[in-house]
Amino acid sequence: MKTLTNIFLIVLTIGMLQSCIVSEKPNIDFFANSKQDFKGAKFMSVNVPMFLAKSYIKKALREEGESEETIKLVKKASKIKVLTVTNGNSDLLNNYAQYLSDNHYEEWATIKHDGDNINIRVKQDGDVIENMLLTVDSKNKELVFVDVKGNFTPDDISKMINSVSYK
Repeated sequence: MKTLTNIFLIVLTIGMLQSCIVSEKPNIDFFANSKQDFKGAKFMSVNVPMFLAKSYIKKALREEGESEETIKLVKKASKIKVLTVTNGNSDLLNNYAQYLSDNHYEEWATIKHDGDNINIRVKQDGDVIENMLLTVDSKNKELVFVDVKGNFTPDDISKMINSVSYK
């Protein structure tokens, strides 16, 4: 959770830079292209330019004492989208989970920490994982969705999950 929280905070900080695109419209496909009524949910999305973000994220992770596996994973990322949702509900999460399942995303881990649930799903082609989706469901009805594109191996993801799980 600490790693994901740090990444989210760094991405949000970098989002304040002019080169980032911050919007109240969803930037993740399921929400952007859905015809569903999200019943009062409010969206805030950030598209992060990786050429700016990588050095800041790696520095912050090192300062926080994160594992080298997590830092190596950041190096392999090519694009990160962050979407926060306030006033989200369980129907929204269930529909999102079904959408991911229908689009061949595999659930790799669910990590519980201080009442928050972090779900990690990946889409892979052979031994290459091209897309990783993180969902953070907090106990106060706030949701965070992180879409990470890159060129990862299953071993990269497993090491990251293990480094986060045992802290």
